[in-house]
Amino acid sequence: MLKGFFNIPVSINEPVLQYAKGSKERNLLKDALEKVYATTLDIPMFVGAEEVRTGDTGSIRPPHAHQKVIANFHKGDKSHVEKAISEALKAKENWENMSWEHRAAIFLKAADLIAGKYRYDLNAATMAGQSKNAYQAEIDSACELIDFLRFNVKYMTEIYQQQPPVSPAGSWNRVEQRPLEGFVFALTPFNFTAIAGNLPASVALMGNVVVWKPADTQIYAAQLIMRIFLEAGLPAGVINLIYGDGPNIGEVIFKHPDFAGIHFTGSTKVFQEIWKTIGENIHLYKTYPRIVGETGGKDFILVHASADVKAASTAIARGAFEYQGQKCSAASRVYVSKSVWPALKEFLLKDVVSFKMGPVEDFSNFINAVIDEKSFDKLAKAIDDAKQADGVEIIAGGHYDKSVGYFIEPTILVTKDPHYSSMSEELFGPVLTIYVFDDEQFDETLDLIDQTSAYALTGAILANDRYVIEKAAYKLRNAAGNFYINDKCTGAVVGQQPFGGARASGTNDKAGSMINLLRWVSPRTIKETFNPPTDYRYPFME
Repeated sequence: MLKGFFNIPVSINEPVLQYAKGSKERNLLKDALEKVYATTLDIPMFVGAEEVRTGDTGSIRPPHAHQKVIANFHKGDKSHVEKAISEALKAKENWENMSWEHRAAIFLKAADLIAGKYRYDLNAATMAGQSKNAYQAEIDSACELIDFLRFNVKYMTEIYQQQPPVSPAGSWNRVEQRPLEGFVFALTPFNFTAIAGNLPASVALMGNVVVWKPADTQIYAAQLIMRIFLEAGLPAGVINLIYGDGPNIGEVIFKHPDFAGIHFTGSTKVFQEIWKTIGENIHLYKTYPRIVGETGGKDFILVHASADVKAASTAIARGAFEYQGQKCSAASRVYVSKSVWPALKEFLLKDVVSFKMGPVEDFSNFINAVIDEKSFDKLAKAIDDAKQADGVEIIAGGHYDKSVGYFIEPTILVTKDPHYSSMSEELFGPVLTIYVFDDEQFDETLDLIDQTSAYALTGAILANDRYVIEKAAYKLRNAAGNFYINDKCTGAVVGQQPFGGARASGTNDKAGSMINLLRWVSPRTIKETFNPPTDYRYPFME
């Protein structure tokens, strides 16, 4: 039992390795990537203490080389989901009663394992499985996941330290943070290995048990994260990793009386269906489930006439096209003051033309493949539609090829219609749409940005006029949960910019902050009276 108030190791952001030519880390990463390509991994589910292999398998293929199979994963059915829930509930009592410092130690050790022993293996898994280049994998599957694990421990201790400020003489008031009753379902996306690891880990850290289903296209890295957690000392059944058909899994999860919450990142449509299903089944549950979700965006960059044009060009190029535009925060609509558009266009096209596109093992490639054929086909159709649309000009890209991998050229559209479909509908790929506005229409453009899209995740303004910056920050206060001034609209860092948006972008519970962890506890207030009264009469009655 607890015998002290313990100080945790100081949380600092994990340094980002650069993988420069000739560097030690570059050579180690290339070796790890070669190992991925040299073997065909057999990936089980992790249910309780068992590695479950069903024989019903799906293949994992690099998006940039879809003819090659690097792994096969075993799919579960409803019985495996039921077993995962059972194992989670079986593990619950011991896990929630474990002292917080021992729970913390497990995830701090996992962070150290990722920072050291498994750094290159996990980055290589992300590169091969999700088609991320070396730098995008490093900032995701290494640095951000390490930061999540370390900073979450810091936030947990701060939550536990929050106590009532007043205990009158003769009494003691205190608050304890209980885990939720039941189990939590973590449903994680393909695009960030860090998100896939954080969604179940943050919930478990607070004493909860979890059933975790990753996207099929992220399973290669997910199973390695699970093995790292187990090596770090995570007890069997605390997190159960399953794969399979989403509706079948949901059929079991959302009708179980012990369902206590969902931690979700994915599409708005799926999240809304989940919310609706939970509402329809609300009478089945022992407690009202916590619903936490981040669902995407139609993220904007606004370039004012006073902006540094070269900085604006770099913010757009990186914000729109890093990881093929498959970040929830990626810029997909840009509004540019007419007076700076000619210069900005020149800089931007020069950058985009210089992009190299190809497989991740060639470190000179800035652009790799989109995640799968479904995404490829959707993006190809949007590009074809733009070619036929009135008032839309393609000034860069416009080509695509899926013969070897799912490659979409970074494509820039310029539209005369600020309500053109690609200005409001999420495409989730390397397609950027630009609208050029008259300088004197700046105020109207702020309204346009705020009202065009249902989403409200990220946004940025490039400007040097402080009155303009102040006005935009106020007028667009509800248009983005993460707002950037003179920077790209991507790249939130744990401990620096808690991440999340509202409107159709989610519940804005800010991953990488105390706010998120508070969703996974249920506080109990305790009042203890040392000298209780022995007479019901009050003085006023005399």
